[in-house]
Amino acid sequence: MTEFILASKSPRRQMLLRNLINHFIVMETDIDETIQPGEDPADFVLRLASEKAFAAGKRLAESTLQDVVVIAADTIVVDKEKVLGKPIDAADAKNILGRLKNRTHQVLSGIAVYQLKTGKIRSNMVLTEVRMRNYTETEVQEYVNSGDPFDKAGAYAIQNDSFNPAPDFEGCFANVMGLPLCHLSLLLKKENLELDSRVAARCQESIRYQCPVYSQILTGENEQ
Repeated sequence: MTEFILASKSPRRQMLLRNLINHFIVMETDIDETIQPGEDPADFVLRLASEKAFAAGKRLAESTLQDVVVIAADTIVVDKEKVLGKPIDAADAKNILGRLKNRTHQVLSGIAVYQLKTGKIRSNMVLTEVRMRNYTETEVQEYVNSGDPFDKAGAYAIQNDSFNPAPDFEGCFANVMGLPLCHLSLLLKKENLELDSRVAARCQESIRYQCPVYSQILTGENEQ
């Protein structure tokens, strides 16, 4: 029996992954997440996902588990080629949200699947365009006061119903939350790992979003 490891402490990724895999072990990894000089954002997020997978695999090398697959992911917010991290304080959160206001930016997720028995790793990068609404300074202040922006890249959670940062969003909602499930299911399928075929329906139900792109993704028409 295959044992799945999620190399992430993110509660959002854990919630999402349960729509594809019923049982998995959560393992936190500790890697340097500093972007390298001149590193492209897409290369950066792919590297972090792979390094997280390898780090978890290294910790499991001496375990008694026989058939282990590590799943890892990293998600970044990019505005005009600049990677926007998590805000360091309230002022930083307001500055980031002000920068993104009424404009389109990109959310990139790197996903990696590492099979310990073969030593092989597969990875993919998923990009989603996000158009932010024209929120007011009062709305931003109230959102910052709620504390929600502080553990999130780009200082926002797309799933926050109160702030509702991108009401006209059309794309992979799960990717912006941190784990593009349909893309991940394709990656696992390439490793001959057939999982819950209802992933798209389960994902939409759990995040309360009618996804307009899942069929194209699952048929390989939309790689991003």
